[in-house]
Amino acid sequence: MKIRAHIYVSGWVQGVFFRANVRSWASSRGVSGWVRNLPNGKVEAVLEGEKEDVERVIGLCKKGPPGARVEDVDVEYEKYLGEFTGFEIRYGRY
Repeated sequence: MKIRAHIYVSGWVQGVFFRANVRSWASSRGVSGWVRNLPNGKVEAVLEGEKEDVERVIGLCKKGPPGARVEDVDVEYEKYLGEFTGFEIRYGRY
């Protein structure tokens, strides 16, 4: 079963390679979507893929990479759209 999750990660999550780790975790599990830093210090991501794979990436986000201190992960499940062909780090406009 394919799902889509929109997540917001808060805590000490910028400047610690969080986005690069999310991309690596997602890509290694065949999860597509994107991740970006927000001006409020949070990291935002959209993940699409098999339920088990998406849930595993969310679990890794709750732990975070070395150097991160995750305080909260807000997960919103949305309708699966299948709109991504890979996983990317987004920069710039919010």
